[in-house]
Amino acid sequence: MFDKLEALEERFAFLTEKISDPEVIADQDTWRKLCKEHADLTPIIDKYREYKKAKQTIEDDKEMLSAGQDAEMEELIRMELDEAEETLEQASQDLKILLLPKDPNDEKNVIVEIRGGTGGDEAALFAADLMRMYSMYAETQRWKIDILNSNPTDIGGYKEVCFSIEGQGAYSKLKFESGVHRVQRVPETESGGRIHTSAVTVAVLPEVEEVEVDINPNDLRIDVFRAGGPGGQCVNTTDSAVRITHLPTGIVVSCQDEKSQFKNKDKAMKILRSRIYEVMEEQRHKEIADERKSQVGSGDRSERIRTYNFPQGRVTDHRINLTLYKLEQVLNGALDELFDALITADQSAKLAHAGDE
Repeated sequence: MFDKLEALEERFAFLTEKISDPEVIADQDTWRKLCKEHADLTPIIDKYREYKKAKQTIEDDKEMLSAGQDAEMEELIRMELDEAEETLEQASQDLKILLLPKDPNDEKNVIVEIRGGTGGDEAALFAADLMRMYSMYAETQRWKIDILNSNPTDIGGYKEVCFSIEGQGAYSKLKFESGVHRVQRVPETESGGRIHTSAVTVAVLPEVEEVEVDINPNDLRIDVFRAGGPGGQCVNTTDSAVRITHLPTGIVVSCQDEKSQFKNKDKAMKILRSRIYEVMEEQRHKEIADERKSQVGSGDRSERIRTYNFPQGRVTDHRINLTLYKLEQVLNGALDELFDALITADQSAKLAHAGDE
């Protein structure tokens, strides 16, 4: 690990010099690339320097103690030594985490798909609740949300809603949300006051660029049709809705929220690229199954990941056995405690996996 850190520190020094070089600055593409690499290395180098400083302090303090000191000075040195040893231990652990291979998708924007599952109207209503929850969290992060496609119900829910979230690190925070979200509550549609269990499926996909997924136009079947909505709402007088079928994979994407056929096609292609990328990623993960074991969740949308229990006011994440009695806050977008716990558990699992190799 320390050989790697020494090499990274040399690279950091090289980058620091280069990004200040007028010739490099003149080439904006190269300069931006080097600046990003420099920014990515900064937390690692800062922590490594903290580690080295603590290690040097320990060596100096031990040397002074071995030389003999008066009682008062010895006490001060031992206090400094204890503090430096704690810093060294924590910095060592932090460096192991910082050096874990990064998910290449972490900095990407995301596409979130929410679908009502078991439970009919109640599931559709909870799909709307989850849409609101993620929207409120995105607001706290100052991320931008854009609805790509939706299939609302008459009573205010969603059979399906698909939206993009644009913001730095969006995927790194939301990637663990893929799976089945279960809700236990008395539905608004239930007159007898009985608690029902319903389920909603969430899929979080990294938004990908055209260059990342090569789609042959000849592999696409594009159909246009007239948009519709509940109660006759959102019905256009032109064929603006778009359905795109990717023939090799059978993936079908529809988009009708925009009045412009061109905009609907553009949004549908954005969703299609992410879904094809997801299929490619699933195949890659199957080829390296061991990596799956070092992750908190597989991202499999059939995996039950969380339960929202209204009578008890609790949220339970089944992957990490975490229960919070903060249901209202969570549904209002207070998701950081959940996300931080999931990230920490994922890092711990990867560290343990790395140690076994």
